Amino acid sequence: MNEKSLVSVERQTEYSIEKQKSETRIFVKMYVDAVRTGLIADMGAKNWTTLCVIASHMNEKGECYPTQDQIAKGLGVSRQTANKYVNDLLEYRWQGQPVVRVVKERENGKFTNNRYTVLPVSNLEIFNRVK
Repeated sequence: MNEKSLVSVERQTEYSIEKQKSETRIFVKMYVDAVRTGLIADMGAKNWTTLCVIASHMNEKGECYPTQDQIAKGLGVSRQTANKYVNDLLEYRWQGQPVVRVVKERENGKFTNNRYTVLPVSNLEIFNRVK
């Protein structure tokens, strides 16, 4: 499959002459093809923003470990509403496949956190990783 990326997460390092130090920033970049292919329209605003908030916590493997509070704050909603948004995103399918998977991790029989993985079908690349 040799599809173009529709969205990417990138790391950019800048050096400030004034502060005499480097700063690394991570950002999500949407390509216009995400609109032209119909991904954004099909997902809808709620799923799109939820995906972006989760993806903002992504590591190089595509894994994300945001807390419920971080997701809620990023979306500007309550934890209860954020949980509904996340569940809706988990049920969403693009071209018949999920865009995000969740693994509920346990320790001593109790849930400790959720690990979200942004799947390749979303065409959301992380740091130019190989799909």
